[in-house]
Amino acid sequence: RGKGDEISVILYTSGTTGHPKGVKREPATPEQTQAYVEMFASVYGLKPGVRALVSGPLYHASPNAYGRQALLTADVLVLQSKFDPEETLELIARHRIENAVMVPTMFVRMLKLPREVRDRYDVRSLRWVTHTGAPCPREVKQELMAWWGPVVYETYGGTEVGTATLATPQDWLEHPGCVGRPTPGTQVAFYDEAGRRLPEGEIGEIYARVPAYADFTYLNHEEKRRSVERDGLVSLGDIGYMKDGRLYLCDRRSDMVIFGGTNIYPAEIEMVLTQCPGVKDCAVFGIPDEDFGESLAAAVEPMPGAELSVEQIREYLMSRLAKYKVPRRIDFYAALPREDSGKIFKRRLREPFWQNAGRRI
Repeated sequence: RGKGDEISVILYTSGTTGHPKGVKREPATPEQTQAYVEMFASVYGLKPGVRALVSGPLYHASPNAYGRQALLTADVLVLQSKFDPEETLELIARHRIENAVMVPTMFVRMLKLPREVRDRYDVRSLRWVTHTGAPCPREVKQELMAWWGPVVYETYGGTEVGTATLATPQDWLEHPGCVGRPTPGTQVAFYDEAGRRLPEGEIGEIYARVPAYADFTYLNHEEKRRSVERDGLVSLGDIGYMKDGRLYLCDRRSDMVIFGGTNIYPAEIEMVLTQCPGVKDCAVFGIPDEDFGESLAAAVEPMPGAELSVEQIREYLMSRLAKYKVPRRIDFYAALPREDSGKIFKRRLREPFWQNAGRRI
Protein backbone atom coordinates (compact mmCIF):
# COMPACT_ATOMS: atom_id res chain seq x y z
CA ARG A 1 0.00 0.00 0.00
CA GLY A 2 1.01 3.60 -0.49
CA LYS A 3 0.23 6.61 1.64
CA GLY A 4 -2.95 6.18 3.66
CA ASP A 5 -5.19 3.64 1.95
CA GLU A 6 -3.76 4.10 -1.54
CA ILE A 7 -2.65 0.88 -3.22
CA SER A 8 0.46 0.35 -5.32
CA VAL A 9 1.57 -2.80 -7.13
CA ILE A 10 4.78 -4.70 -7.83
CA LEU A 11 5.13 -6.61 -11.11
CA TYR A 12 8.23 -8.48 -12.23
CA THR A 13 9.83 -8.28 -15.65
CA SER A 14 10.12 -11.55 -17.56
CA GLY A 15 13.87 -11.99 -17.06
CA THR A 16 14.53 -13.29 -20.58
CA THR A 17 17.68 -11.14 -20.88
CA GLY A 18 18.70 -11.11 -17.20
CA HIS A 19 17.30 -11.58 -13.70
CA PRO A 20 13.65 -10.49 -13.28
CA LYS A 21 13.31 -7.01 -11.78
CA GLY A 22 10.53 -5.95 -9.43
CA VAL A 23 8.74 -2.91 -10.91
CA LYS A 24 7.13 -1.09 -7.96
CA ARG A 25 4.55 1.49 -8.98
CA GLU A 26 3.54 4.57 -7.08
CA PRO A 27 -0.16 4.76 -6.19
CA ALA A 28 -2.14 5.99 -9.21
CA THR A 29 -3.89 9.36 -9.14
CA PRO A 30 -7.63 9.47 -9.92
CA GLU A 31 -6.74 10.95 -13.32
CA GLN A 32 -4.33 8.09 -14.06
CA THR A 33 -6.89 5.51 -12.99
CA GLN A 34 -9.49 6.99 -15.36
CA ALA A 35 -6.95 7.20 -18.20
CA TYR A 36 -5.97 3.56 -17.57
CA VAL A 37 -9.58 2.33 -17.83
CA GLU A 38 -10.14 4.34 -21.02
CA MET A 39 -6.88 3.09 -22.50
CA PHE A 40 -7.80 -0.56 -21.91
CA ALA A 41 -11.15 -0.06 -23.60
CA SER A 42 -9.56 1.52 -26.68
CA VAL A 43 -6.43 -0.65 -26.89
CA TYR A 44 -7.75 -4.07 -25.81
CA GLY A 45 -11.40 -3.64 -26.78
CA LEU A 46 -12.53 -4.55 -23.26
CA LYS A 47 -16.03 -3.17 -22.96
CA PRO A 48 -19.04 -4.38 -20.95
CA GLY A 49 -20.55 -7.61 -22.22
CA VAL A 50 -17.58 -9.10 -24.09
CA ARG A 51 -16.64 -12.77 -23.95
CA ALA A 52 -12.91 -12.89 -23.20
CA LEU A 53 -10.07 -15.43 -23.17
CA VAL A 54 -6.67 -15.23 -21.42
CA SER A 55 -4.15 -17.79 -22.69
CA GLY A 56 -1.09 -16.56 -20.78
CA PRO A 57 0.02 -16.81 -17.13
CA LEU A 58 -1.43 -14.11 -14.86
CA TYR A 59 1.92 -13.36 -13.23
CA HIS A 60 3.00 -11.61 -16.45
CA ALA A 61 2.13 -7.95 -16.86
CA SER A 62 -0.07 -8.05 -19.96
CA PRO A 63 -2.22 -11.14 -19.16
CA ASN A 64 -2.50 -9.90 -15.57
CA ALA A 65 -3.70 -6.42 -16.48
CA TYR A 66 -5.99 -7.76 -19.20
CA GLY A 67 -7.43 -10.42 -16.88
CA ARG A 68 -8.17 -7.93 -14.10
CA GLN A 69 -9.92 -5.52 -16.46
CA ALA A 70 -11.84 -8.35 -18.13
CA LEU A 71 -13.02 -9.52 -14.71
CA LEU A 72 -14.66 -6.11 -14.27
CA THR A 73 -16.23 -5.83 -17.72
CA ALA A 74 -16.67 -9.21 -19.44
CA ASP A 75 -19.80 -11.36 -19.41
CA VAL A 76 -17.60 -14.45 -19.83
CA LEU A 77 -13.92 -14.73 -18.87
CA VAL A 78 -12.07 -17.97 -19.72
CA LEU A 79 -8.65 -18.58 -18.15
CA GLN A 80 -6.53 -21.20 -19.90
CA SER A 81 -4.20 -22.84 -17.39
CA LYS A 82 -1.60 -23.69 -20.04
CA PHE A 83 -1.59 -22.86 -23.73
CA ASP A 84 -2.38 -25.69 -26.12
CA PRO A 85 -3.10 -24.72 -29.74
CA GLU A 86 -6.03 -27.05 -30.40
CA GLU A 87 -7.54 -26.50 -26.94
CA THR A 88 -7.44 -22.74 -27.57
CA LEU A 89 -9.46 -23.14 -30.76
CA GLU A 90 -11.90 -25.43 -28.95
CA LEU A 91 -12.38 -22.85 -26.17
CA ILE A 92 -12.98 -20.07 -28.71
CA ALA A 93 -15.61 -22.17 -30.48
CA ARG A 94 -17.30 -23.51 -27.33
CA HIS A 95 -17.56 -20.17 -25.49
CA ARG A 96 -18.03 -17.99 -28.60
CA ILE A 97 -15.01 -15.92 -27.55
CA GLU A 98 -14.96 -12.39 -28.96
CA ASN A 99 -11.90 -10.92 -27.28
CA ALA A 100 -8.51 -12.41 -26.38
CA VAL A 101 -4.90 -11.57 -25.55
CA MET A 102 -2.07 -13.75 -26.91
CA VAL A 103 1.60 -13.76 -27.94
CA PRO A 104 2.94 -14.48 -31.47
CA THR A 105 4.29 -17.93 -30.55
CA MET A 106 0.69 -19.00 -29.97
CA PHE A 107 -0.27 -17.83 -33.47
CA VAL A 108 2.58 -19.83 -35.00
CA ARG A 109 1.59 -23.00 -33.19
CA MET A 110 -2.09 -22.68 -34.16
CA LEU A 111 -1.22 -21.97 -37.79
CA LYS A 112 0.98 -25.07 -37.92
CA LEU A 113 -1.89 -27.35 -36.89
CA PRO A 114 -3.05 -29.58 -39.76
CA ARG A 115 -5.73 -27.93 -41.89
CA GLU A 116 -8.30 -30.59 -40.96
CA VAL A 117 -7.77 -29.80 -37.24
CA ARG A 118 -8.10 -26.04 -37.77
CA ASP A 119 -11.28 -26.51 -39.78
CA ARG A 120 -13.02 -28.37 -36.91
CA TYR A 121 -13.47 -25.16 -34.91
CA ASP A 122 -15.65 -22.15 -35.65
CA VAL A 123 -13.70 -18.98 -34.76
CA ARG A 124 -16.02 -16.50 -36.46
CA SER A 125 -17.04 -15.05 -33.08
CA LEU A 126 -13.61 -13.36 -32.73
CA ARG A 127 -13.73 -9.57 -32.95
CA TRP A 128 -10.59 -8.30 -31.19
CA VAL A 129 -7.43 -10.35 -30.54
CA THR A 130 -4.55 -8.37 -29.07
CA HIS A 131 -0.99 -9.65 -29.25
CA THR A 132 2.02 -8.35 -27.40
CA GLY A 133 5.24 -9.55 -25.77
CA ALA A 134 7.36 -10.21 -28.88
CA PRO A 135 7.59 -9.26 -32.57
CA CYS A 136 5.21 -11.10 -34.88
CA PRO A 137 6.53 -12.22 -38.30
CA ARG A 138 4.69 -10.48 -41.12
CA GLU A 139 3.78 -13.73 -42.85
CA VAL A 140 2.32 -15.10 -39.61
CA LYS A 141 0.02 -12.13 -39.10
CA GLN A 142 -1.01 -12.10 -42.76
CA GLU A 143 -1.88 -15.81 -42.65
CA LEU A 144 -3.71 -15.42 -39.33
CA MET A 145 -5.85 -12.55 -40.63
CA ALA A 146 -6.62 -14.57 -43.76
CA TRP A 147 -8.00 -17.21 -41.36
CA TRP A 148 -9.59 -15.11 -38.58
CA GLY A 149 -10.28 -11.93 -40.50
CA PRO A 150 -9.02 -8.38 -39.74
CA VAL A 151 -9.39 -8.78 -35.96
CA VAL A 152 -5.71 -8.83 -34.88
CA TYR A 153 -4.46 -5.82 -32.90
CA GLU A 154 -0.87 -5.32 -31.77
CA THR A 155 0.46 -3.44 -28.76
CA TYR A 156 4.01 -2.57 -27.79
CA GLY A 157 5.34 -1.50 -24.43
CA GLY A 158 6.93 -2.92 -21.30
CA THR A 159 6.35 -3.67 -17.65
CA GLU A 160 8.01 -0.38 -16.71
CA VAL A 161 6.13 1.99 -19.02
CA GLY A 162 2.89 0.19 -19.90
CA THR A 163 1.19 0.13 -23.32
CA ALA A 164 3.04 2.60 -25.53
CA THR A 165 1.62 1.90 -29.02
CA LEU A 166 -1.33 0.28 -30.77
CA ALA A 167 -1.57 -1.06 -34.33
CA THR A 168 -5.12 -1.70 -35.48
CA PRO A 169 -5.66 -4.37 -38.16
CA GLN A 170 -6.26 -1.72 -40.82
CA ASP A 171 -3.21 0.29 -39.76
CA TRP A 172 -0.99 -2.81 -39.92
CA LEU A 173 -2.34 -3.92 -43.30
CA GLU A 174 -1.53 -0.48 -44.70
CA HIS A 175 1.88 -0.34 -42.96
CA PRO A 176 3.08 -3.96 -42.57
CA GLY A 177 5.68 -4.46 -39.87
CA CYS A 178 4.77 -1.45 -37.76
CA VAL A 179 3.76 -1.80 -34.10
CA GLY A 180 1.41 1.13 -34.34
CA ARG A 181 0.95 4.72 -33.25
CA PRO A 182 1.60 5.99 -29.71
CA THR A 183 -1.38 5.57 -27.39
CA PRO A 184 -3.14 8.81 -26.30
CA GLY A 185 -0.74 11.22 -24.58
CA THR A 186 2.25 8.86 -24.89
CA GLN A 187 5.66 10.37 -25.65
CA VAL A 188 8.19 8.34 -27.67
CA ALA A 189 11.78 9.36 -28.44
CA PHE A 190 14.98 7.77 -29.77
CA TYR A 191 18.56 8.18 -28.53
CA ASP A 192 21.94 7.11 -29.85
CA GLU A 193 24.68 5.48 -27.79
CA ALA A 194 26.05 8.89 -26.81
CA GLY A 195 22.68 9.94 -25.39
CA ARG A 196 21.80 12.30 -28.25
CA ARG A 197 18.15 12.55 -29.20
CA LEU A 198 17.58 11.43 -32.80
CA PRO A 199 15.19 12.82 -35.42
CA GLU A 200 12.29 10.79 -36.80
CA GLY A 201 13.42 8.04 -39.13
CA GLU A 202 16.80 7.35 -37.51
CA ILE A 203 17.38 4.08 -35.65
CA GLY A 204 18.01 4.40 -31.93
CA GLU A 205 17.14 3.16 -28.46
CA ILE A 206 13.44 3.63 -27.71
CA TYR A 207 12.33 5.68 -24.70
CA ALA A 208 8.71 6.39 -23.75
CA ARG A 209 6.32 7.63 -21.09
CA VAL A 210 2.64 6.62 -20.92
CA PRO A 211 0.49 9.02 -18.83
CA ALA A 212 -2.02 6.30 -17.88
CA TYR A 213 0.63 4.59 -15.71
CA ALA A 214 2.02 5.85 -12.40
CA ASP A 215 5.77 6.28 -12.02
CA PHE A 216 7.85 3.36 -10.74
CA THR A 217 11.10 2.27 -9.19
CA TYR A 218 12.92 -1.06 -9.23
CA LEU A 219 12.46 -2.88 -5.93
CA ASN A 220 15.79 -2.78 -4.03
CA HIS A 221 17.53 -1.31 -7.10
CA GLU A 222 16.70 2.39 -7.17
CA GLU A 223 20.00 3.22 -8.91
CA LYS A 224 18.93 0.99 -11.82
CA ARG A 225 15.79 3.10 -12.20
CA ARG A 226 17.86 6.25 -12.71
CA SER A 227 20.02 4.56 -15.34
CA VAL A 228 17.08 3.82 -17.69
CA GLU A 229 15.70 7.39 -17.82
CA ARG A 230 16.42 10.28 -20.19
CA ASP A 231 14.54 13.58 -20.21
CA GLY A 232 11.72 12.09 -18.15
CA LEU A 233 11.29 9.13 -20.53
CA VAL A 234 12.12 5.50 -19.73
CA SER A 235 14.04 3.04 -21.92
CA LEU A 236 12.19 0.03 -23.24
CA GLY A 237 15.45 -1.78 -23.96
CA ASP A 238 14.69 -2.00 -27.68
CA ILE A 239 16.06 -0.50 -30.89
CA GLY A 240 13.70 1.00 -33.45
CA TYR A 241 12.61 4.03 -35.47
CA MET A 242 9.55 6.11 -36.32
CA LYS A 243 8.17 6.48 -39.84
CA ASP A 244 4.92 8.23 -40.83
CA GLY A 245 4.01 8.46 -37.14
CA ARG A 246 4.29 4.70 -36.64
CA LEU A 247 6.86 2.77 -34.62
CA TYR A 248 8.98 0.02 -36.16
CA LEU A 249 11.16 -2.32 -34.08
CA CYS A 250 14.58 -3.67 -34.99
CA ASP A 251 15.48 -5.82 -31.97
CA ARG A 252 16.32 -5.91 -28.28
CA ARG A 253 19.30 -3.65 -27.59
CA SER A 254 20.99 -6.54 -25.77
CA ASP A 255 20.38 -8.95 -28.68
CA MET A 256 22.01 -6.86 -31.42
CA VAL A 257 25.04 -8.62 -32.93
CA ILE A 258 28.04 -6.65 -34.23
CA PHE A 259 29.57 -8.70 -37.03
CA GLY A 260 32.82 -7.13 -38.20
CA GLY A 261 31.46 -3.66 -37.45
CA THR A 262 28.04 -4.31 -39.03
CA ASN A 263 24.95 -4.24 -36.81
CA ILE A 264 22.72 -7.30 -37.27
CA TYR A 265 19.28 -7.60 -35.67
CA PRO A 266 18.49 -11.28 -34.92
CA ALA A 267 14.74 -10.63 -34.84
CA GLU A 268 14.78 -10.11 -38.62
CA ILE A 269 16.42 -13.51 -39.14
CA GLU A 270 14.11 -15.23 -36.64
CA MET A 271 11.06 -13.93 -38.49
CA VAL A 272 12.28 -15.57 -41.70
CA LEU A 273 13.51 -18.79 -40.08
CA THR A 274 10.20 -19.31 -38.26
CA GLN A 275 8.54 -19.66 -41.68
CA CYS A 276 10.89 -22.44 -42.84
CA PRO A 277 8.92 -25.69 -43.36
CA GLY A 278 9.51 -28.07 -40.46
CA VAL A 279 10.63 -25.34 -38.02
CA LYS A 280 8.49 -25.05 -34.88
CA ASP A 281 10.46 -22.21 -33.28
CA CYS A 282 13.93 -20.73 -33.22
CA ALA A 283 16.30 -18.25 -31.60
CA VAL A 284 19.21 -16.39 -33.21
CA PHE A 285 22.01 -14.83 -31.16
CA GLY A 286 25.66 -13.79 -31.21
CA ILE A 287 28.58 -16.03 -30.27
CA PRO A 288 32.33 -15.25 -30.07
CA ASP A 289 34.22 -15.12 -33.37
CA GLU A 290 38.00 -14.65 -33.57
CA ASP A 291 37.88 -12.90 -36.94
CA PHE A 292 34.71 -10.81 -36.73
CA GLY A 293 34.21 -10.32 -32.97
CA GLU A 294 30.77 -11.92 -33.11
CA SER A 295 29.02 -14.25 -35.52
CA LEU A 296 25.49 -15.61 -35.67
CA ALA A 297 24.21 -18.87 -34.20
CA ALA A 298 20.72 -20.32 -34.57
CA ALA A 299 18.96 -22.70 -32.19
CA VAL A 300 16.15 -24.53 -33.99
CA GLU A 301 13.29 -26.57 -32.54
CA PRO A 302 11.84 -28.77 -35.33
CA MET A 303 8.20 -29.71 -35.66
CA PRO A 304 7.45 -33.22 -34.35
CA GLY A 305 8.47 -35.74 -36.96
CA ALA A 306 10.14 -33.19 -39.22
CA GLU A 307 13.46 -34.12 -40.80
CA LEU A 308 15.61 -31.01 -41.07
CA SER A 309 19.25 -30.54 -41.93
CA VAL A 310 21.64 -27.63 -41.52
CA GLU A 311 21.99 -27.48 -45.31
CA GLN A 312 18.21 -27.18 -45.81
CA ILE A 313 17.96 -24.31 -43.37
CA ARG A 314 20.96 -22.49 -44.83
CA GLU A 315 19.55 -22.84 -48.34
CA TYR A 316 16.18 -21.50 -47.19
CA LEU A 317 17.77 -18.47 -45.52
CA MET A 318 20.23 -17.77 -48.34
CA SER A 319 17.32 -17.35 -50.75
CA ARG A 320 15.68 -14.74 -48.50
CA LEU A 321 18.45 -12.89 -46.64
CA ALA A 322 21.81 -11.30 -47.33
CA LYS A 323 24.63 -13.84 -47.01
CA TYR A 324 26.14 -12.20 -43.91
CA LYS A 325 22.82 -12.62 -42.06
CA VAL A 326 22.78 -16.40 -42.44
CA PRO A 327 23.93 -18.00 -39.14
CA ARG A 328 27.32 -19.69 -39.32
CA ARG A 329 26.28 -22.18 -36.65
CA ILE A 330 22.92 -24.02 -36.55
CA ASP A 331 21.98 -26.42 -33.74
CA PHE A 332 18.83 -28.47 -33.27
CA TYR A 333 17.01 -28.76 -29.92
CA ALA A 334 14.22 -31.11 -28.93
CA ALA A 335 12.73 -28.18 -26.94
CA LEU A 336 13.98 -24.63 -26.58
CA PRO A 337 14.11 -23.23 -23.02
CA ARG A 338 11.06 -21.07 -22.37
CA GLU A 339 9.18 -19.29 -19.67
CA ASP A 340 5.48 -20.03 -19.21
CA SER A 341 4.40 -17.12 -21.43
CA GLY A 342 6.15 -18.78 -24.39
CA LYS A 343 9.13 -16.42 -24.54
CA ILE A 344 12.44 -18.15 -25.21
CA PHE A 345 15.20 -17.76 -22.60
CA LYS A 346 17.74 -16.69 -25.18
CA ARG A 347 20.40 -15.94 -22.56
CA ARG A 348 20.41 -19.64 -21.55
CA LEU A 349 21.28 -20.52 -25.14
CA ARG A 350 23.90 -17.79 -25.46
CA GLU A 351 25.74 -18.11 -22.14
CA PRO A 352 27.57 -21.44 -22.75
CA PHE A 353 29.33 -19.94 -25.78
CA TRP A 354 30.59 -16.91 -23.81
CA GLN A 355 31.62 -18.58 -20.55
CA ASN A 356 35.26 -19.03 -21.56
CA ALA A 357 35.54 -16.17 -24.03
CA GLY A 358 36.95 -13.67 -21.52
CA ARG A 359 34.46 -11.06 -22.77
CA ARG A 360 30.72 -10.56 -23.17
CA ILE A 361 30.62 -8.89 -26.61
